[in-house]
Amino acid sequence: MSKYQCLQYTKEKVFIKKISKEGHAMKRIMVISLIIAGVLTIANTAVAAHKIIGRNVEYTAGGITMKGYLAYDGKVQGKHPGVLVVHEWWGQNTYVRKRVRMLARLGYTVLALDMYGEGRTAQHPDDAGRFASEVMKNFPVAKERFLAALEFLKKQPTVDPDRIAAIGYCFGGGVVLNMARQGVDLKGVASFHGSLAVVKPDQPTPIKAAVRVYNGADDKFSTPEQIEAIKKEMAEQKVNFKFVNYRGAVHSFTNPEATEIGKKFKMPLAYNAKADKESWADMRQFLKVIFTK
Repeated sequence: MSKYQCLQYTKEKVFIKKISKEGHAMKRIMVISLIIAGVLTIANTAVAAHKIIGRNVEYTAGGITMKGYLAYDGKVQGKHPGVLVVHEWWGQNTYVRKRVRMLARLGYTVLALDMYGEGRTAQHPDDAGRFASEVMKNFPVAKERFLAALEFLKKQPTVDPDRIAAIGYCFGGGVVLNMARQGVDLKGVASFHGSLAVVKPDQPTPIKAAVRVYNGADDKFSTPEQIEAIKKEMAEQKVNFKFVNYRGAVHSFTNPEATEIGKKFKMPLAYNAKADKESWADMRQFLKVIFTK
């Protein structure tokens, strides 16, 4: 082979290698583009699957304006179950509204009710404790406010009034447990790190609701005596009842802001991602079961 032929051969070889490399690069780009397109399609489909509509609402109880937050999925047709959500002692804030929207994505019409009136919220434990005490020490008022919210929810055009449940957090957990004890007609109630203290009804009243209690095993606000008492109470009434104690979890374990709040005010509060995830999953299944019976 001549020097000229050798040079030509080398150039052609380099050119072929270059074309080959460019071809592989193009294939990689195409594959990556297809993956990105697939991810975007899945994301868009997930978004399109829901159309969460949320709005501030007002209703009255005892002549006082109550300010709630209502949400539902506009993609869900017809009437479907309703869920009341009772706030922590901080009041009806952004945290409880987040939970409302999470429930709405499950296909329920959900109302974050107002137990304090006029939409009052607290930024300091002293105010939160005062608001909560005012309500629980005058339980007929608490019941009136809860029932007003229940009736408001039942009247929503997207709600099946025969399928209503209630869940609550902290102070709200104690509220829903005591509404069940008062014989309020609910399919079920679920308490997350809620107060276990009993507000006895004026007359002995059978509990109609199924009951779930999600408790932090290291929650200093729930005593062993209270835990045994509620288990005995539910067993005596043959209630569809389950008590779950999450090891290592303390008070407010479902609230991602709890750890910071606990540090700020030197309170035994902390978020626990594992307990939060597991309790939410159990509640989802609980609602599914009680609403299909």
